[in-house]
Amino acid sequence: MLNTQLLQEGELQVRVVSICPSNTEVVEYLGKTDLLVGVDNYSDWPSDVLELSKVGPDLSIDMDKVEALNPDLVLASLSVPGMEKNIEALDERKLPYIILNPSSLNDIADDIETVGIALGEKERGKKKAAAFREEIERLREQAAMRKQKPSLYWEWWPKPIFTPGNSNWLTEISRLAGGRNIFDTEDEASVQTGWDDVKERDPDHICMVWVGVKESKMRPELVRRRPGWEDMKAIQEDNIHVLEESLFCRPSPRLLEGLHKLIAILD
Repeated sequence: MLNTQLLQEGELQVRVVSICPSNTEVVEYLGKTDLLVGVDNYSDWPSDVLELSKVGPDLSIDMDKVEALNPDLVLASLSVPGMEKNIEALDERKLPYIILNPSSLNDIADDIETVGIALGEKERGKKKAAAFREEIERLREQAAMRKQKPSLYWEWWPKPIFTPGNSNWLTEISRLAGGRNIFDTEDEASVQTGWDDVKERDPDHICMVWVGVKESKMRPELVRRRPGWEDMKAIQEDNIHVLEESLFCRPSPRLLEGLHKLIAILD
């Protein structure tokens, strides 16, 4: 397993493989992408990771490729159902790993510290996590001063409809932007619902963040044509927003970048 004591003393140069985009972005937030020797196929930020060895899609990692990179640490994840088999394969090959599985912004701050320790950068991890938490609190205070709290409908997938529930970070993002997720009434992190349910909740804004789909491929005109939706406030006021799923659907520090964009939209 990883000798974190030696890493903290600077005696080892760790070789890291990240098998989830959000994990890669945590490493970037810590300023340590130079330690990465391989990433999953969907890790696309920052741009310098595009030149690294690719080890397959995050749900079907090629463990032969991971093992061939001789990693000192694999940054694994359970943020998407189906990733469990990656953990099983890591165990079978006895590859050293840690698992990140955040569901809130505070969890992400904790992960920043965890990865910092694993990379031998404990103090840097603590400092960066503290800065992350401070920004969240500043935005929380700012949101509390907002008089109007617009309602938001987040669309993860169009058919069948999937949307984040109360235990997902996008509910927290909504509140920090001064708004409210219309599905914060549901306890699940991900809710499968239907067009009529969304229509009855009548949101002020529709936020399209189709997972794995580039903004250029999303078509707001299809949303406008859904039966009965023409009477919804968001449709009538043309408040349909095509947003970067990479800034809202990955549990990484980049959620703050997405949050600032959302605040600008709602102001």
